Amino acid sequence: MSFFQDVINIVAKYYPQLLSGVGNTMLIALTGTVAGLAIGLLTGIVRTAPFSRNGFVRVLHKILNAVIAVYVEIFRGTPMMVQAMVIYWGYAFASGGSTLPLIPSGILIVSVNTGAYMAEIVRGGIIDKGQFEGAMSIGMTHSQTMFKVIIPQVMRNILPSVSNEFVINIKDTSVLNVIGVTELYYFAGIIKRQSFETFQTYLVVCVLYFILTFTVTRLLRFVERKLDGNDSYVIFGSQSDSAAEIRIKTAREG
Repeated sequence: MSFFQDVINIVAKYYPQLLSGVGNTMLIALTGTVAGLAIGLLTGIVRTAPFSRNGFVRVLHKILNAVIAVYVEIFRGTPMMVQAMVIYWGYAFASGGSTLPLIPSGILIVSVNTGAYMAEIVRGGIIDKGQFEGAMSIGMTHSQTMFKVIIPQVMRNILPSVSNEFVINIKDTSVLNVIGVTELYYFAGIIKRQSFETFQTYLVVCVLYFILTFTVTRLLRFVERKLDGNDSYVIFGSQSDSAAEIRIKTAREG
C-alpha cells in the first residue's frame, strides 16, 4: 500500500514538471516528424527528377544525389544520442562556445535524423514509372507530376510508416537529455533526485510514455481507416468485374 501511495504522491507533487516534460516531448516529436517528412519528400523530388540536358545543371543534380546518399547513410547508421552530441557541441565548437537553445536544438536533431529515414520511406513509396510517363505525356512538368500525381499517392502509401516514425520519435526524445533538453525523461531524473524514489518515479514516466504512444497509435490508425474509405462500395458500370455485375443485378432485383 505504501508503494502505491508513493506513486500517487509523486504524481500529485510533481505533476507540473511531468506535464511540462510531456508537452516538450510531444512538441519535439511532432515537429521533428513533420520536418523530417518534408525532408524526405524533398529528397524524393530531387532523386526522381530527370537529368537536365544542361551540363551545369546535370552536374549539380549528381552532386545533390551524392550528398543525399551520404546524408541518409550517416544519419541512419549512427545513434541519435551521438548525433545530438555532435550537432549540439559541434555548433558550440564552431561558434567559439555559443550554444543553440535547447528545445530548437532537440527539434533540429530529431528532424535531421527522421529525415534520413523518411527519405528511404518516400523512395520506397514512390509508385511505378508509368505514373511519371503518363503525366509527362499530357505535358506536365516534373514538379507538377510530383505534387499533383505522385505525392498524393505516396502520402497514402507511406502513412503507416510515417505513423510508426512518429511513435518512435516520442520514445527517442528521451536521448536528448544528454544535452539537457527538458523532455519527459529529463524531468524524471530531476524528480528522482529530489524524491529519492527511483523505481516509483520511472514507473510513472513509463506509464506516461505508454499512454502517449498508445493514444497516438490509435488516433493514427483511425485516420488510416478514414482514408481507406468504405469497403462496401459498388463499382457501377463495370463490364469486366463479375462481382460488380452481381451487385448491380441484385440491386435491380431488390
